[in-house]
Amino acid sequence: MAEAEKFLDLPLEEVLGDRFGRYSKYIIQERALPDVRDGLKPVQRRILYAMHHEKNTHDKAYRKSAKTVGTVIGNYHPHGDTSVYDAMVRLSQTWKVRKSLVEMHGNNGSVDGDPPAAMRYTEARLSAISSELLRDIEKQTVEFIPNFDDTQEEPTVLPAKFPNLLVNGSTGISAGYATEIPPHNIGEVIDAVIMKIDKPAAEVSELMTKLKGPDFPTGGIIQGVDGIKKAYETGKGKIVVRGRAEIQQQRGGREHIVIEEIPFEVNKASMVKRMDELRIDKKVEGITEVRDETDRTGMRVVIELKKDANSEGVLNYLYKHTDLQISYNFNMVAIHDRTPKLLSLPMMLDSYIQHQKEVVTRQSIFDLNKAKKRAHIVEGLMKAISILDDVITTIRGSKDKADAKQQLIAKYDFTEEQSEAIVTLQLYRLTNTDITALQSEADELQKQIDYLEKLLASEREMMKVIKADLRSMKKQYNDERMTNIEDEVQELKVDLEVTVASEEVLVSVTKHGYIKRTSLRSYAASNGEDFALKDGDHLLRLYEINTTDTILLFTNLGKYLFLPVHKLPDIRWKDLGQYISNIVQVEKDEYIVEAIPVREFKDDQYLIFFTKNGMVKKSDLKLYQAQRHSKALVAVNLKKDDEVVDVHLTGGNSELFIASNKAYGLWYHEEEVNTVGQRAAGVKAITLKEGEEVVSGQVFNASEDPSILISTHRAAVKRMRLKEFERTTRGKRGVIMLRELKKDPHRLIDVHLVQRNDQVLLMTDKEETVEVNTMDFKVNDRYSNGSYVLDTEQKGKLVEAWIKPGYEIPFDTEANESD
Repeated sequence: MAEAEKFLDLPLEEVLGDRFGRYSKYIIQERALPDVRDGLKPVQRRILYAMHHEKNTHDKAYRKSAKTVGTVIGNYHPHGDTSVYDAMVRLSQTWKVRKSLVEMHGNNGSVDGDPPAAMRYTEARLSAISSELLRDIEKQTVEFIPNFDDTQEEPTVLPAKFPNLLVNGSTGISAGYATEIPPHNIGEVIDAVIMKIDKPAAEVSELMTKLKGPDFPTGGIIQGVDGIKKAYETGKGKIVVRGRAEIQQQRGGREHIVIEEIPFEVNKASMVKRMDELRIDKKVEGITEVRDETDRTGMRVVIELKKDANSEGVLNYLYKHTDLQISYNFNMVAIHDRTPKLLSLPMMLDSYIQHQKEVVTRQSIFDLNKAKKRAHIVEGLMKAISILDDVITTIRGSKDKADAKQQLIAKYDFTEEQSEAIVTLQLYRLTNTDITALQSEADELQKQIDYLEKLLASEREMMKVIKADLRSMKKQYNDERMTNIEDEVQELKVDLEVTVASEEVLVSVTKHGYIKRTSLRSYAASNGEDFALKDGDHLLRLYEINTTDTILLFTNLGKYLFLPVHKLPDIRWKDLGQYISNIVQVEKDEYIVEAIPVREFKDDQYLIFFTKNGMVKKSDLKLYQAQRHSKALVAVNLKKDDEVVDVHLTGGNSELFIASNKAYGLWYHEEEVNTVGQRAAGVKAITLKEGEEVVSGQVFNASEDPSILISTHRAAVKRMRLKEFERTTRGKRGVIMLRELKKDPHRLIDVHLVQRNDQVLLMTDKEETVEVNTMDFKVNDRYSNGSYVLDTEQKGKLVEAWIKPGYEIPFDTEANESD
């Protein structure tokens, strides 16, 4: 029974919650977060105190790091030696802290992330500025507590005669809290503290006239003053930090990008490796070599560029895609009154000022007590000298020291302390003790006592002392700012030419959605023959365009795909292209209506869409410039079962011709159609009767005089001149283009505006194909039914007609080369 009582039956979550709560409290208070007063974590404070205690200071020789680590572990910090040594090394790394608190001889790591040498090889001592953190610690300026084994005392905080938390910053992760405080310039921080003392209600904007922003030991450039201001106001904020890079001219018209400073806490070796990988993987064009030329004279990374490379573009690409530019997120959490707290800049400064008041108060009390004690003794000595013979006689007549003291107290009214001082005085002092020397010491002590009492009684006097001390700190340790601050965050625009090798290629698109780019060499090797196609599929478009261009694919379901040419699969001419769904997901019954290449999304170009249910829509081409390429985007808003029949690119001054399956044709000018947004629906293009649908919408210029070629389901083909029609307005019924038959009337499959040399391909429902020449057909009026080109009973009814696609060069490549 007694055995069972030893164990408690508790729910797991309760036990876990309790234990983890205790552990979290320990981690937060005793390991990961800095104290707002001295800016140190416990391990750092213990290292500095141990070195100070062992007199391992800047004015003495270096001492083995292992000895210091041993002292820290043995006396104050019962944890692993690695954690202590790592913390000690970090305090000495000039690229991590703005003012190093430890000086180290030997390899203490590098900005490339190299590990430091083992502690048995390195030597260390406190830096000069560290002694300011510890100055006057012997004067009971801070509270001491017993160490882990109660054999010694250790300070809970250091006197910190300069605002170390802001000067050196801090970074750490604990249970439920993280901290990220950047380093600052010591002169600016001290100016801000003094401003806050003089004007306690100072706002962040005022303080920022003194404290401009972080000052990283690695230099670089900060962008975004708003981010700094927000961080100082709330404790959280975001800035952009970029390395300092410049473009330097070299012989022979070449340029180099030279990087001499990198962002804070960036591993230089990793950054250089990443840059070289971008060159090897051809993610960026124009880099020939990346070299790290850093030596003892300073940091220097050189990026050699090809001749005529776009150096600004390459630099922007590196800012965007490597650690040459990073986002720095402030998260100013520190221990304030034993509790983790997100602190604004005014709160930090107030905490520091409060700490200094306490330190100066305790220091003054210590000095005052010491001065009063000494003054009391001096007073006794002076009195003893004035009756020196009597005093000597009394001492000679005493049995021992205790008796002598008792007699002096009894006979001459000396106090315990005074009689002790008299009896321990050496004989020669009695003869030579000059009354005037004692008198002047007494006067000095009195002055000191008066001053200290005045200081303790007046906050104003105390603030004067704190300010004077801070000014002397600034005078001694101030240096120039290393980091520049720019107001705005520069938006990084990366030109396509920087990331893509400019090359003329062939892009082929088939009706069923097979697309590829092919090198001109592969096309020439096949003489443009043996193009791979699936059964029933046909070539829709063949363009010679540049890898820096874009191709827009429009589908029957009113969607469009935005495809940068350089992202298309590079496939040989004789091989089948890649199915569009493997690049961008499309629906099962979706097919490609048109492919339009675009070099620039210009203001004065428009897309015109014609739909099956008789709608027309006109939109600015530039609205179709997409950022995301991963999915099909809306090109036109379709109602119910409507589908896109044709899509054209125009210059805003074209003629439109629309034809329905019941052989009605309508011609009007593009001005009749207003421009609408990308996701809008169209307007009525033509009036349709029941069972009627649009089979074709064509675009042409007024200066042209194209023929109209009609193909019907009964395999009749007919050519007409445009003058058979009259140009009218949008939305009308149009005029008939065939003689109406009572029995099995012709239904239009397609209508094309053709030139003299065009060839038209016709396909039946039995996948029989016939090719016809435009000029094989005489011009007819509107009332004939054309000529039959095949026997529909044997070969099937006509289901599709298209102009045989030619090899097109849509952009003037010569003009492009001169760009």
